[in-house]
Amino acid sequence: MVKIRLTRIGEKKVPFYRIVVADAATARNGRNIDEIGFYDPNTDPGTVQVDAEKAKKWLANGAQPTTVVKKLFKQAGI
Repeated sequence: MVKIRLTRIGEKKVPFYRIVVADAATARNGRNIDEIGFYDPNTDPGTVQVDAEKAKKWLANGAQPTTVVKKLFKQAGI
């Protein structure tokens, strides 16, 4: 099963996340199939940038977004 989820990058106590497409069995920061955007919670309000074309393509192909990614997609208008 393929999931759209967050992978953490950034320093200690300064999180920064990439929105990636990955196999559900891989580790959080493991191998990714595709990178479709990022989320920066350090700004007020949090910055979300998503490649809408890629996101819609993966959703059409059956990738399941996590609950947090669903909320981010709503913020981004996808």
